[in-house]
Amino acid sequence: MDLCDLAFLRALMRRHGFQTQKDFGQNFLINPEVPVNIAKSACAEGRGVLEIGPGVGCLTRELAKRAEKVVTVEIDEKLAPILNETLSDFDNVSVVYGDVLKLDLRALIEREFAGLDVSVCANLPYYITTPIITKLIEERLPLKTITVMVQREVAQRLCADENSKDNGAISLCVRYFTEPEYLFDVPARDFFPAPSVDSAVIRLTVLPSPRVSVRDEAHMFGLIRAAFSQRRKTLANALSNMTGLDKNELYGYLLSMGKNKDIRGERMSIEDFAKLSDMIKKQHARTLAPENQKKG
Repeated sequence: MDLCDLAFLRALMRRHGFQTQKDFGQNFLINPEVPVNIAKSACAEGRGVLEIGPGVGCLTRELAKRAEKVVTVEIDEKLAPILNETLSDFDNVSVVYGDVLKLDLRALIEREFAGLDVSVCANLPYYITTPIITKLIEERLPLKTITVMVQREVAQRLCADENSKDNGAISLCVRYFTEPEYLFDVPARDFFPAPSVDSAVIRLTVLPSPRVSVRDEAHMFGLIRAAFSQRRKTLANALSNMTGLDKNELYGYLLSMGKNKDIRGERMSIEDFAKLSDMIKKQHARTLAPENQKKG
């Protein structure tokens, strides 16, 4: 059963009366080397694997050859007859139909993968890449790795550091929780129907604890969101505009960190934002301390 053979794939879809839906970002792999390479990169051996978006099951089958157990989440129930056929020779695969953004993934992992280390592997629809990755890491799920195929430009942003023009809020969030690796490109011609852009595969190794310690995590991420809401502005200008912080006060913090006062957000690392956040919180906690408040 070669699910990446275009003639076989078309015949399979015709037999089940299935047509791809743009709303679900359905683009199926037709290069047989790609699902093999993704599965090899997914750290699946001896683990439980949570797959998101199996499509017709070409990657699912490769994962099932390596993993102890695979649970794959599919939003489109019209794929059920196809998946029943293509996955019928594997007894370590189960399909859950639902929207991964609405599922209680922690409960699913506890129920399906008791006693196993768990990795995520997915060919993510472009339109929900960021929400899914954010959910996976911010919910602090018990995961070892997250290996995903995404739009190439998104992959570059997810793996960017402070020395890259692609550095942004999602880059810093990813780097706070994981160690990202850009693995390999997948051209548009390797899909049916072919998307308008190329893809890439990345692996995020989940850190045992966040990369840096910070006094107030929510405050730090608030600063990060503010910094990148106005990318063309300097960091001080963006933060001043979005948070009301005094610009000269921000200049002082940046200079004390050894940064140029006109630095832009993309030149800041997650460590830098944690330090800046701590300085602001410490100063404002001192300002608002009871002994410093005016008596009325």
